Amino acid sequence: MTDQTIVILHNEDNVAVALRALEAGTPVEAGGQRVVVRGSIAAGHKLAIRRIARGSAVTKYRQTIGIALADVEPGEHVHVHNVGMPEHHPHRPTHSDAVRSLAPVDRPGAFQGFVRADGQVGTRNYIGVIASVNCSASVCHAIADAFKGDAMDPFSTVDGVVAITHQSGCGMSATGDGMALLRRTLTGYACNPNFAGVLLVGLGCEVNQVSGLTRSLEAGSPALVETLVIQDEGGVRETVARGIAIVREMLSAASRIRRIEVPAARLKVGLQCGGSDGYSGITANPALGAAVDLLVRHGGTAILSETPEIYGAEHLLTARAVSSDVAGRLLDKLRWWERYAAEAGGDMNNNPSPGNKAGGITTILEKSLGAVSKGGSTALNAVYEYAERASESGLVFMDTPGYDPVSATGQIAGGANLVCFTTGRGSVFGSKPVPTIKLATTTGLFERMRADMDFNCGQIVDGSLTVEQAGAQVFQLMLDIASGTKTHSEQNGMGDREFVPWLRGAIM
Repeated sequence: MTDQTIVILHNEDNVAVALRALEAGTPVEAGGQRVVVRGSIAAGHKLAIRRIARGSAVTKYRQTIGIALADVEPGEHVHVHNVGMPEHHPHRPTHSDAVRSLAPVDRPGAFQGFVRADGQVGTRNYIGVIASVNCSASVCHAIADAFKGDAMDPFSTVDGVVAITHQSGCGMSATGDGMALLRRTLTGYACNPNFAGVLLVGLGCEVNQVSGLTRSLEAGSPALVETLVIQDEGGVRETVARGIAIVREMLSAASRIRRIEVPAARLKVGLQCGGSDGYSGITANPALGAAVDLLVRHGGTAILSETPEIYGAEHLLTARAVSSDVAGRLLDKLRWWERYAAEAGGDMNNNPSPGNKAGGITTILEKSLGAVSKGGSTALNAVYEYAERASESGLVFMDTPGYDPVSATGQIAGGANLVCFTTGRGSVFGSKPVPTIKLATTTGLFERMRADMDFNCGQIVDGSLTVEQAGAQVFQLMLDIASGTKTHSEQNGMGDREFVPWLRGAIM
């Protein structure tokens, strides 16, 4: 940083980020040079700190984030009006045999968790009512709603009963990729260690039969699994009454489970960013990355995802892959996404949302370079399919869309028992049965949405914390939340409608 009004992230960059709103005529110091702002520039947006010729690379983080569409003079606003994407984006095979590893911590941390029969550890203790098909969704909600409020008073060690419903389950091939993906997601949720037990509810005539789900569960089911089929029970009222009785029995069993101390290595954390802004890659994402490095040093697992949002920064991950096979799998996923977007009439640069752009993010390349910093600096150990069980420890990657609810759903199905979510515009996402920790990029956002945010990463640009200090505090917050401290999204009752599986394939 060379001026309190701007930040230059690398001395080879030709843009700086405004730390506050700048008006035309404002002088700023940039690398020993005096630059005069040529127009209004919002906080979090970029300005040129030296001349950028038309067709030349616009650089931030010492990386190309776009190509100048016109000559850009020092002090000019650099954004969508004068920056475009390169015509071609080659996926560079940059796997290195010199992968960085971090030494284990001398004194490992711990949290209070729920140890399940299969050895997994939960951070929450829920009962799930899971729909096989949308046709049983309302019945699932009716069963879960019976345990709202003081109905849970006798079960103080249970966090609640949550309905897991969706829009699919029928009108699709029983043997296609879409059905396989849905079943993997539903069974992954059912096996998440934050569930003490699950009740599977189907209609009876759907393609996604409850019997098929139970067969999928046999390899790793929770201790408590029950099923109901509406047509077999005699209708809605009978099924709801029977479901309430089953769940009440499950609650009695779940309430006898107690938290015990377990090592921090049992944490499996899904990494998310949503409503990103120009500060995301400066504060919250690097702070989360520092926390991830600590988590990995403790032997834990961090799941980086949102494949479209690493586009343009994948070389930073492949360079850290433990093998050429892992690097190749990641590049294969990106090539698939390029084809997938093109088939839908789009391209990868369609990803930045209006809110991202209003917050200062110009291209998907810029967004991705900030997003990958959530993954810290350690080796990339594995690449997983959507909702696949993440069995490797350390930093791993799961192929998911960039849309936060869909991505987090895949991570939770893959076994995440905690989610950390950075936001610059102000996401209110929450999830059940897994708590979501919200990290605000700026003090302004943290103050404005204090009842939604859990940590203020804006302290980094305010000068009161370094990235490493913020990361250490975020890691401690992970342990506290994992031990039972409620996140703001939990306090606000979020998470009952945020199960959003990735739906692919023909609906017939």
